[in-house]
Amino acid sequence: METGYSRPWPAPAKLNLMLRIVGRRADGYHLLQTVFIFLDRCDRLRFRRRADGAVRRSTGLPGVLEEEDLVVRAARLLQKHCAVAEGVEIAVEKCLPMGGGLGGGSSDAATVLVALNHYWRLGLDREGLARLGGRLGADVPVFVRGRAAWAEGVGDELTPLTLPEAWYLVVTPPCRVSTAAVFADPDLTRNSPRITIRDFLAGARGNDCAPVVTRRHPQLQAAWAWLARFGEPALTGTGACLFLEFEAETAARDVLARMPADLDGFVARGLNRSPLRDRPGLRTTGAVDDGY
Repeated sequence: METGYSRPWPAPAKLNLMLRIVGRRADGYHLLQTVFIFLDRCDRLRFRRRADGAVRRSTGLPGVLEEEDLVVRAARLLQKHCAVAEGVEIAVEKCLPMGGGLGGGSSDAATVLVALNHYWRLGLDREGLARLGGRLGADVPVFVRGRAAWAEGVGDELTPLTLPEAWYLVVTPPCRVSTAAVFADPDLTRNSPRITIRDFLAGARGNDCAPVVTRRHPQLQAAWAWLARFGEPALTGTGACLFLEFEAETAARDVLARMPADLDGFVARGLNRSPLRDRPGLRTTGAVDDGY
């Protein structure tokens, strides 16, 4: 890493432990019920001051133009919203797969908002940042708020939850899933009955996107069949990542060790509190001294 960059900021993955599509708004957006939990597996972002007012990324993503990159859009949105003259250069160390349903892009954007609120000494509270993040994507607010949550609406009406911090084997099949294509599929269930938080805690799970996603992607069907030998697989978001839940890390790693060569994956701990909330030195005002 070149000099002048800050220490790294975490952008954690999330899992959707349940996802129900319960309706559709007049504007076409789907109404959801879902549950978010964070993982201790993260992208890492670093920041470097620019005096020229420009917002740039120093590391790119394959096939993503700089103007379309959520980290750049998040920085420019905050800069414009608060009339900030200073610019920034952002380096992203990607660990989370793109198009996997782990929320990597939304998490990166949330970390940009929190970090630059800190460096630019803007003093916005988390709710203000979350509202701003909602303009970038429905999943951004949960990453800004940084707590496991029950979500409704388009995924932005959040109720904090305290969940068992289980261990998860996450499988990343060799394909990417288009969220837009899944939500446009005529076979997608759009009228699931609503459930309550109590129903979820009593064991109501499932993901309404799973039948569509597995039909559209044969690689996922094969991965699902293999995982089913060890438990009840689940799809996070619109995929492509699948996961199994375990009480013990050793059990999750035992299954990971048996994974076929054509699959990839990792083991991670579930977290009720995002590591972004506990990043050392995080504050909205006062002196900043961590290399930025």
